[in-house]
Amino acid sequence: MPKRILQGIVVSDKNDKTVVVRVERRYSHPLLQKTVRQSKKYKAHDEDNQFRVGDQVFIQESKPISKDKRWIAVKDSVV
Repeated sequence: MPKRILQGIVVSDKNDKTVVVRVERRYSHPLLQKTVRQSKKYKAHDEDNQFRVGDQVFIQESKPISKDKRWIAVKDSVV
């Protein structure tokens, strides 16, 4: 099964080798018939501490790195 890749914006880089990335998704609400924006934050591994707040990054699914981290931050899409 291929690894999922999501695109988001770095909202925190205060932890060592970890960034928090906000991923936004849009979907059509079934009852209201309008587009709804929903966001979720993911902790991603950043080995070289190269990403800063506001950077647009791709995160790739990986095996668990710690209790909360299951994603790796990459600069360009791997696809």
